[in-house]
Amino acid sequence: MSRTERQNYICELLATRGECSVEEISAKLKVSGMTVRRELQTLADSGKVVRTHGGAMMALRISFEFEFLQRARENEAAKQAIGRAAAAMVKDGQSVLLDSGTTPLAVAQHLRGRKGVRIITTSLPIASLLQYEQDIEITLLGGCLRAGSPDLAGALTETNLESIRADLAFIGTDGIDDTGCVYSESAEVARMLGKMAAAARHTYVVCDHTKLGQTALWRFGQLKDFAGVITDTAAPSSILKSLSKAGAQIIKAVGDR
Repeated sequence: MSRTERQNYICELLATRGECSVEEISAKLKVSGMTVRRELQTLADSGKVVRTHGGAMMALRISFEFEFLQRARENEAAKQAIGRAAAAMVKDGQSVLLDSGTTPLAVAQHLRGRKGVRIITTSLPIASLLQYEQDIEITLLGGCLRAGSPDLAGALTETNLESIRADLAFIGTDGIDDTGCVYSESAEVARMLGKMAAAARHTYVVCDHTKLGQTALWRFGQLKDFAGVITDTAAPSSILKSLSKAGAQIIKAVGDR
């Protein structure tokens, strides 16, 4: 195992476990304590870890980035299929609202290379992803940076959304129950998503099958009032049937063939 591989492994271990001792890391890597201390010092010098008495812990910034990337990789194939299907609905020259979830991020990935598309978003990762696309205009909605999440929310975000009328919106969710109610874990995000949905002519909820049949604390809308939900082919037919009965338009995204 190379030094880079060892350091990457240590970062993943600390992100998963929190604080670890030199002895624990040494046993996992099957290398000497001296080697582990040297790697930890290199990681500490680069700001990736914080040394503790007898070990180390992940630096807060890196831990946060690792957590977001891990969420993006969950059901990645399904999210990519949904992102591809959603992006195919966008015509050149249209304006698109994207919220900060990992599935809207997949939509943004498939919008690269498009002509004259205007993106309005609360997501810092989406803004970063698309900032060098020559023919895509990015508007990052103002607001407060949410604790523990790379996105903007709050009163300023909501006020700015009230002055926008976009062609399309693709928004994520923490859950959709079998009656078509759409939920978020955060009251702040729920309010913002409701404003975002109202700011677009056509709003689609984008979520993989794991969000179907689930609820969260705050309800911010019903699928029958949106243009539809885009999900993947693993979505249970029983839930899809219930959603259809509740008036939802369902679009199943097919992966690469």
